[in-house]
Amino acid sequence: MSNTTKRRFPLAAEQFGAAQSWLELGERSPRKPRLASSVSLLRDSPNGLETYLTYRSPSSPLGTIGFPGGSVEAGDDDGVGWLGPSPAKWAEVLGVSDPQLARRHVFAAIRETFEESGVLLAGPDMGTLVEAPQSASDDWMRDREAVAAQEQSFASIMKRRGLCLRTDLIKPLSHWLSPDFAHRRFDTYYFTAVVPVNQSTSVLRSKGVWGQWVPAAKVVAERETTALGDAVGEEATTSRTLSDLTVPATELILEKMAKARGCIAYLSHKRPIRLYQPELVERDGAMMLEVDMPTAAAAEGAPARER
Repeated sequence: MSNTTKRRFPLAAEQFGAAQSWLELGERSPRKPRLASSVSLLRDSPNGLETYLTYRSPSSPLGTIGFPGGSVEAGDDDGVGWLGPSPAKWAEVLGVSDPQLARRHVFAAIRETFEESGVLLAGPDMGTLVEAPQSASDDWMRDREAVAAQEQSFASIMKRRGLCLRTDLIKPLSHWLSPDFAHRRFDTYYFTAVVPVNQSTSVLRSKGVWGQWVPAAKVVAERETTALGDAVGEEATTSRTLSDLTVPATELILEKMAKARGCIAYLSHKRPIRLYQPELVERDGAMMLEVDMPTAAAAEGAPARER
């Protein structure tokens, strides 16, 4: 009996050209992926577990709509106060052999969350979180804009404010590699974190378009409709379904959230970190993305895949 099941997802319109060229020219070496991290923020609500989604762009390897996230950068090697699991422990959890590589992914996850949502997972010590940064205030927005424009490093801002990264506040979810045919490819670790009490979210003033807390169960229930895309209201989102707007990783994470009874239940679930990679397939004349997913029985206690 197989320990996996295949899930298929429609190909986004923006990927048709690259996919068709890949099929016509035959197999060749895929482009090297960029390292990336993405974080699904969580909060409890009367409508069930909610997560923060943002508009990215139709060409983003993380989807037109997705969680805060982006590329690992050179500055993610900068020295900064580090609280929580050590890079060596993170390497063990993520299933990589290089602690420095694990450190980059965790650093990038916290940096991108701050830049794209304003939520700052940092504090002066293990018992304290940064005091209620108002993400849209001029003071904090200037720092976010400076990080986004690479005018200041995230590490230098943390040092100036006397803060250390609270790496104990994020949990790993999964590891995804972009399809081989894609022109822009990411090697992405997905994490999750509960939004700290008294912190708020906002889009980046200079380039943010849309960001919203949404009930995961509602988004999944309406996946075959265009409700989410129409709510965003951009030309690239209207009249498009969830699968048209997100990458498989985001849709599958939303499915898991929709089944959770709250933040504590979702965070306490133990997940081995597996590597997933959508494969381009043709079914009934249509190009699709196919992902091997573990069955419920196989998902319990299986070892992570070494990278």
